[in-house]
Amino acid sequence: MKELNIGLCGLGTVGSGVFDVLSSNSRIMFEKSLCEINIVHIATRSDNHKCDVGDVQYSKDVFQVAKDPNVDLVVELIGGTDVAFELVMLAISNKKHVVTANKALIAESGSIILEAARNANVNVAFEASVGGGIPVLKSIREGLVANKINWLAGIINGTTNFILSEMSIKKTAFGVVLTEAQSKGYAEADPTFDVEGVDAAQKLAILASLSFGIPLSVSEFFVEGVTNILLEDITFAKELGFTVKHIGICRETNGSLEARVHPALIPYSSLLAHVNGVSNAVMVNSDAADTTLFYGPGAGSKATASSVIADIIDVAKAPESPCFSSLGYPIDRLKRKDIINIEDIDCGFYIRFIARDKAGVLSELTTTMAEASVSIESIIQRDHASKIDHVNVVIQTNKIKYSALDPVLKKIKKLENVLDDIVLIRVENLDQ
Repeated sequence: MKELNIGLCGLGTVGSGVFDVLSSNSRIMFEKSLCEINIVHIATRSDNHKCDVGDVQYSKDVFQVAKDPNVDLVVELIGGTDVAFELVMLAISNKKHVVTANKALIAESGSIILEAARNANVNVAFEASVGGGIPVLKSIREGLVANKINWLAGIINGTTNFILSEMSIKKTAFGVVLTEAQSKGYAEADPTFDVEGVDAAQKLAILASLSFGIPLSVSEFFVEGVTNILLEDITFAKELGFTVKHIGICRETNGSLEARVHPALIPYSSLLAHVNGVSNAVMVNSDAADTTLFYGPGAGSKATASSVIADIIDVAKAPESPCFSSLGYPIDRLKRKDIINIEDIDCGFYIRFIARDKAGVLSELTTTMAEASVSIESIIQRDHASKIDHVNVVIQTNKIKYSALDPVLKKIKKLENVLDDIVLIRVENLDQ
């Protein structure tokens, strides 16, 4: 009988879930792996945890776990990047396998970590870093291994998805919903990483590396958050047949990549349009399997623990396989690809102008666009909610590069009858 001794670092939401699931489902895991998985050392800096760790060795210094000769695999669930990086590198230097749910750590330092793991002949796995309980990395790496990935698109941040879903369903403004998300534990006290798109960009970096064989990096990605999304734009989007989602997209075009995170209008016909609340979903389009959808809980104690333990069992089954290609490609075979500038990507646009309620204004706007060869798909004109003599004019364009649209918008903004800032949101018909 094989044994795998676990050192668990961090006993917060996910760490507690890992401890509970390993304890309650040990028999199931043994039957599937033929390996006895034992937690032999736990380290956490806080005493405020709900787990009864029994007689398991307990420390407040996570580095003691990485140094413990009885530990075969270190589970890093402390979060952050500085201490976590030191912990992981120390574990690797001590010939210990590593499992982590830390997307920031992998997105920022994954290449260094995986290279060290290859040299040390140990495994580093991070299924839980993207999509919580959804086995999306494993599905791409293993289930779609025979496919060339054409594009992927996902709702990969539960906080922003909850906010936009609630704004749409309850017709409530962004600030009110954000406060509700914080009260329910869906958003941090400082929600910047979520609402500004940083968290989603880190997850997209991992998905992009796995799918397209590029080094882990977010430095060239276009990243835009949801803080400027207004309730009235969600309402107009509905009227046009769309919902507003915060999505990450990576698409290969002629050897270069689109890599971007931003709000977008998604048609109701798309599978992603119906992913609400804190759920996550990733669509993957490939040459043989066509389009597949991976959907489920993007966070949560036991859901994320499920992915962490799946990695532990992978190591338990094949500990002799060094760095079993967590990215699907050997680390030394990753190749940089040019990232296409966001201004040079073709997509539709939702544009909202605030204009004076005067005859001929709509004609003036559409004529200016027509003269610049901007093709219009739909137009809505409605009274402004708070200004009697103003109207909202919403125009949905057909596909156009922002670099071609921007000069037109600048020209329109100078028109005497166009007031305030212009609202611009991309439109994504993902299957087209």
